[in-house]
Amino acid sequence: MAQGLLPFQYEMEQSADDVTGRAGLPVFVEWMAASGMLRSMQDRMHVRRDSGQGWTDVEHLAALVVLNVDGGDCVEDLDHLEADPGFCRVYRKLLDRVLGRRNASRMAKRWRKPKVRTFPSQSAVFRYLEAFHDEEQERQRVPHTAFIPAPNRHTRSLMQVQQDFVRWVQERSPQPVATLDQDATLVATGKIEALFGYKGFKSYQPLTTLWAEQGLAFSEFRDGNVPAGHEQLRILKDILRQLPSGVEAVRLRSDTAAYQEDLLKYCAEGRDPRFRVIRFAIGADVTDAFKTAVRSHDVAWQRLLRKENGRLLDTGQEWAEVCYVPDWAGRSKKAADYRFIAVREPLERQGELPGITAQRDLPFPIVELDRRHYKLTAIVTNRDLPVPDLIAWYRGRCGAGEEIHAAMKHDFAGRKLPSGLFGANAAWWQIMVLAFNLSRTLLRLGLQGDWATRRMKAVRYRLIRIAGRILDHARTLVIRLTRNHPAWDTLLQARRRLLCLASGPPG
Repeated sequence: MAQGLLPFQYEMEQSADDVTGRAGLPVFVEWMAASGMLRSMQDRMHVRRDSGQGWTDVEHLAALVVLNVDGGDCVEDLDHLEADPGFCRVYRKLLDRVLGRRNASRMAKRWRKPKVRTFPSQSAVFRYLEAFHDEEQERQRVPHTAFIPAPNRHTRSLMQVQQDFVRWVQERSPQPVATLDQDATLVATGKIEALFGYKGFKSYQPLTTLWAEQGLAFSEFRDGNVPAGHEQLRILKDILRQLPSGVEAVRLRSDTAAYQEDLLKYCAEGRDPRFRVIRFAIGADVTDAFKTAVRSHDVAWQRLLRKENGRLLDTGQEWAEVCYVPDWAGRSKKAADYRFIAVREPLERQGELPGITAQRDLPFPIVELDRRHYKLTAIVTNRDLPVPDLIAWYRGRCGAGEEIHAAMKHDFAGRKLPSGLFGANAAWWQIMVLAFNLSRTLLRLGLQGDWATRRMKAVRYRLIRIAGRILDHARTLVIRLTRNHPAWDTLLQARRRLLCLASGPPG
């Protein structure tokens, strides 16, 4: 009987464990092994170690990292990995090799019946994630108040796994400067337990810090009602402590959420015991006092030009360095150099309507200068750079932050949170960040070139989701691709590069 209109048929393969549709995915597992991520999971995590039965911590966490890399959105997508017996065969072989034969035999004793699955079941993963939730912290919540539950010991261990991986990346690709870009994002959700964010819908609002030179992300999971700038200095201090050796200087970029007296003084006055003065450029509040300073006749406005392909292009904006000392800076007992930069853009270029005085509810501050109305933004900095270069450096965070959050929520599994428990969702988010950092590192250090800036959609299409046949040869698994496959050279390049990095820093 015909299956469809056109002349082709679907048939069930009799022996399915010798083919896979994910022939490029084992390279990412290999990077997990070579970077020490799997070993770190085994040594740091103690969620399942004490139970003595069932799936181990490594099996849970590695499966969820692989799920994120492969493009899965939710826990249920583990069944799609399980349905690829060819990849399961390779995956089991790689885990046994990394964890050792003794550990493999010890893991086999954790099962009363023969183990039939390669990846944990949905129910097992949900139970595992619940171990990261701390009900005692939940009882400390105060209604209508911003509250960030303290991570329990399992969540702290998961963060140490992240720190171990960052240390490995820094050893293999040393960077003396850490430019930290801080930004928050809203993750919309329909969960009953979620709280309303500032945009009026239920959400969570993680605060992410990107190490720009390494392309690595640190992120703290938060409820939707927690403002972006809430405890931002504490987060900065935590990240400064996590930065590995070899980092000599730190620079900070953020929007107006970081315009806080304690944070600015901490950076400008050299209060950090390790890095001392931290150079920054942060969006400043456009207050009435700042507008008054901008209206001064001493302010000299200059055209803002942007460098692009060796040419200077007019942005239609103007900049000026403003003589402005806010109250918090005037009260400081320790002298620090703060520069305030104003950037104005005429509203006529954005389609100003007649009667601009009636448009005071615009989502950005405006100022009237020389009988014209301008969109006004402000930057506070302690960097000694020419103003056009400073503005370009400050704006370098904007596109990168939006791109990273888009990748976390759409390229990885950050958009669909698995539980109504805050701790379980926080663990899910941190595992997603691990997968994000692993992928960014492989693309930047392993493949290099234009691969470093490609989205995971292109990576999966060109590198991961390719067909391969699994063969056994001389105690080695062979993944055979079709002749002259375009991914052949790319896969070999990544593995050869990993061989160089595995022994130490590159020569």
